[in-house]
Parts: sequence; C-alpha cells; structure tokens
Amino acid sequence: MRLTFIGKTGGSNEGTCPALYKTDRGTYVVQGKIVTDPRALGDVRDLAADETIVEVPADVLEFAKEHR
Repeated sequence: MRLTFIGKTGGSNEGTCPALYKTDRGTYVVQGKIVTDPRALGDVRDLAADETIVEVPADVLEFAKEHR
C-alpha cells in the first residue's frame, strides 16, 4: 500500500499534527493520537486484534471531501 498526503490541521504542513492520507487502494489512513482510555475502547464495536482506533479533530476529515 502507498500513501498520498492530503492535509493536516494546525496551520502547517510540518510537525506531528493529525493528518489524512489517501491510499492507492481507494481508502484513507488517518494519523492521530492512539486511544488508550479503557472506557472509550469499551464503546467500540467489533475491534479486531489487528485494529486500533485513533482520535483526530473533525476538521481533518474535511480534507476527504476535497479528494474523493
């Protein structure tokens, strides 16, 4: 799988802010903070052993609208 950077928040395209990438498989990858809160993880449905969830600000998802 190859990723193409789409955008990130924080007013700069440098640093470690949450970001969105488009894959060459027609999917998206998000870069964000790993959720470790047990209560939040308990709210997730059907999380497989090879999956995790990440938290990103809503404005990161706005980039997906521009790159469909």
